[in-house]
Amino acid sequence: MDKILAKKSLTQWLKKLDGYDIYAPVPQDDTWNYDLIADPDTIGLDFLNTVQPPKKIFLPQREVFLEFSRSVDGTPQMSETLPDPAPFIVLGVRPCDAKALTQYDMVFGGDTKDPYYWARRDKGVLIGLGCATPPSPNCFCPTVGGSPHSTDGLDILLTDLGTGYYVESLTKKGEKLLEPAKTLFKAPTAQDKQAKEKVAQEAEKKIRRKIKNLAKVPPKLKGMFESEFWDQEAMSCLRCGICTYLCPTCHCFDISDEVKNAGSLQGERVRTWDTCQFPDFTMHSSGHNPRPHKASRLRQRIFHKFQYFVENYQTYQCTGCGRCISLCPVGIDIIEVLNKVRDHA
Repeated sequence: MDKILAKKSLTQWLKKLDGYDIYAPVPQDDTWNYDLIADPDTIGLDFLNTVQPPKKIFLPQREVFLEFSRSVDGTPQMSETLPDPAPFIVLGVRPCDAKALTQYDMVFGGDTKDPYYWARRDKGVLIGLGCATPPSPNCFCPTVGGSPHSTDGLDILLTDLGTGYYVESLTKKGEKLLEPAKTLFKAPTAQDKQAKEKVAQEAEKKIRRKIKNLAKVPPKLKGMFESEFWDQEAMSCLRCGICTYLCPTCHCFDISDEVKNAGSLQGERVRTWDTCQFPDFTMHSSGHNPRPHKASRLRQRIFHKFQYFVENYQTYQCTGCGRCISLCPVGIDIIEVLNKVRDHA
């Protein structure tokens, strides 16, 4: 179901969506990040991309799994704390970030579904915004099977045509959002469709960075596990974790018990984000650490994204958003690393 929506009608449409919370990019300290919106009139879609991907909406940085305590007679008590959010909309999602959620669906789905993740995922509706220009000079989404106007993971895709948006409704969730404001939408003309295709084609032409012959990387990695290559590449790494915390596809976490009152054993079991780049990530209770050096941790990040995930899910665990390149404080460039792996003798 394709429609045209005038830009001046965007907030009118959003105001008619009763019962939905709305998350959208907002300016914060010279950057843009997702936040819960109280007033749709404050929403603007003139951003390049957010620093943080929208993954925190579906996989919070900290969430409580269960609460526990001990009664007066010493009996342990536990209660699960499954989230039950109101239906919500995530507006302005870039295609690379939406595609990342399809990978989360594979990781947290399958035979054993994560009920905490899916409690949010099932309630969420994603309205994407196609890229007119690359959100970052380090974008390389076509290399990993994406595009600036990919529809993977989205319920609606908006394409900016200047005075209005070309609206593609992709799922039943998306179609449902159009119902309350039917009169605001009109059918696209042939010229509208041509304009939409031109915006998509021009956006892809503007992406300058790529990895040639990426298909050669997974098999090449298999023979590089013990290579000194990783020591060289990790030499400047600060082990800060920015590359994983700001990555839309990284999803590693830790689970710990936090005791609030030792006497009554009151506390919570909590899931928090973790990263393979931290020294304690693989620390055993015996004190042994199978990844004791930052070289082995950088190696893990590359292997996970471009070999292990490929073997398990037949896709790269990377959507080419370029955040890890643009925001690394020491300039480690995953494109350069992968090009070196491809050419490694």
